[in-house]
Amino acid sequence: MTALDKIKGWLAEIVELGLLLVALGIVLQILVGPKVAFIGDVVGNLLVLIKALGEGGLVGLIAIAIILWLFAKRSPG
Repeated sequence: MTALDKIKGWLAEIVELGLLLVALGIVLQILVGPKVAFIGDVVGNLLVLIKALGEGGLVGLIAIAIILWLFAKRSPG
């Protein structure tokens, strides 16, 4: 395994952990409300992002497509 493969593996794990933390933040905000300690307003931030992309028209649609492409789980090779 080369150094580049190791770095790619670490980055993939960091992104996976980040997505899990975002999901946890959303669930906690739904259960407890917007005043969750150490989490912040995850749902509010996501709504702002979605609204900004929605107001972008075609540019927003392209941005959403790029984001989905980046987060899509593709098998290597």
